[in-house]
Amino acid sequence: MSVRIYVPADSAALALGADDVASAIRSEAARRGIAIDLVRNGTRGLLYLETLVEVDTPDGRIGFGNVDESDVAALFDAGFHDGQSTHRLALGLVEQIPYLARQTRLTFARCGITDPLSLSDYEAHGGYRGLRQAVTMTGADIVAAVTASGLRGRGGAAFPTGIKWNTVLRAPAYQKYIVCNADEGDSGTFADRIVMESDPFVLIEGMTIAGLAVGATRGFIYVRSEYPHAIAALNHAIQTATRAGLLGANVAGSGRAFELEVRKGAGAYICGEETALLESIEGKRGVVRAKPPLPALAGLFGQPTVINNVLSLASVPVILDKGAQFYQDFGMGRSRGTLPVQLAGNIKNGGLIELAFGVTLREIMYDYGGGSASGRPIKAVQVGGPLGAYLPASQWDTPLDYEAFAALWAVLGHGGIVVHDDSADMAKLARYAMEFCAVESCGKCTPCRIGSTRGVEVIDKIRAGTERPQQVILLRSLCDTMLNGSLCAMGGMTPYPVLSALNHFPQDFGQMAGDELAA
Repeated sequence: MSVRIYVPADSAALALGADDVASAIRSEAARRGIAIDLVRNGTRGLLYLETLVEVDTPDGRIGFGNVDESDVAALFDAGFHDGQSTHRLALGLVEQIPYLARQTRLTFARCGITDPLSLSDYEAHGGYRGLRQAVTMTGADIVAAVTASGLRGRGGAAFPTGIKWNTVLRAPAYQKYIVCNADEGDSGTFADRIVMESDPFVLIEGMTIAGLAVGATRGFIYVRSEYPHAIAALNHAIQTATRAGLLGANVAGSGRAFELEVRKGAGAYICGEETALLESIEGKRGVVRAKPPLPALAGLFGQPTVINNVLSLASVPVILDKGAQFYQDFGMGRSRGTLPVQLAGNIKNGGLIELAFGVTLREIMYDYGGGSASGRPIKAVQVGGPLGAYLPASQWDTPLDYEAFAALWAVLGHGGIVVHDDSADMAKLARYAMEFCAVESCGKCTPCRIGSTRGVEVIDKIRAGTERPQQVILLRSLCDTMLNGSLCAMGGMTPYPVLSALNHFPQDFGQMAGDELAA
């Protein structure tokens, strides 16, 4: 009888030599005459342990962390293929690792467990139950269920998903579209990539349900060009689902059609903005559109369009499968369900954790992240990507909740958390935010295009000590113009990291903590 061994094939593991580990395991097993069944699974999100090799045993899957090609022979010597856990890399039962055991996994329930490219594996672990429920419902009933669940957009604006879907459902049109924004360009974010590489069918199922809900027959997944493994996994899964009758002219025997294709992104950060993304899909330059009209009424090719990000759409199947109330029972306030939090930067245990809304930043950074990788005190944490605010220690007990963060003049965004220790220069990081905006701006509006360039110049003068008080006043005025005058969130949110750094860490700008200019 063969031994089933799992070696992940997601990008993080591949970058750390997972292919070499898998090859070494095959070769060593053959040399020793040991029959194995090697499965290339996705990641469980414990990226600090990659390459994470797992061995199936009657008691569960035994894990071995940070495995290198050079460790394989010693692992066989120690009997790892028999479930022995005496090797120095042994972790015991993977499900009992505290980092994983304390999570609430709904959207990421299958990631790292199944073969991402196996439809039968997906269905054996609860896949397509949501779609099969959806085909028995009217579009309005599906929309009502998503609305009742409290699901909000996981991309940044946190707009209620059901309201957006209802707008498209009610819009008269000969053609409607579902567009998935998978242009995951924020620093410190990788949850979308993990879904697409480790469980692509859940995104496909979610988009198919969305299509049935609003009467859309075509869908597009816009994936950033830097994600070749995700693109390959999605294309393979789409072909498999189509052959199985779960996509195409007669979805799951419902008599309703839905076709799906992947579009590779144009390599521009601004194409993560929904209207610039639509322009790119249409073959145009990725430039932000003025609103109104809203994409829900006049979106792709001028037709009503649902645009959601990967995490929003991948959350839909569990809602249809287990019911709106099941999902509603997780979270707090108006933030329902779970949020995949991505831990990056100067953090000891980097990776992805899925938790119900309500957990605090301090718990995430220390109970899961293990503190800074450098061992130095943590100084600031940026939440929500490169345009998110920097939060000081006094705000780390704030619960992860959209409204709680808004009260701090901060955003949860995509759930990315980038940690900085006490060696970080916050003025330098503020300058980076302005520089990033200047480089990535589509250039359509003056506050973003010119304001970010002037912002770099002003911060350079502040850091050099040139007319510092006057330059600080000018920086605040410039940020006010960008915040209120920019066409989209690119320029409108660049002030968040700049002003939060200036307000909370005035000493890094040469200001005294009690100086009213820094208040």
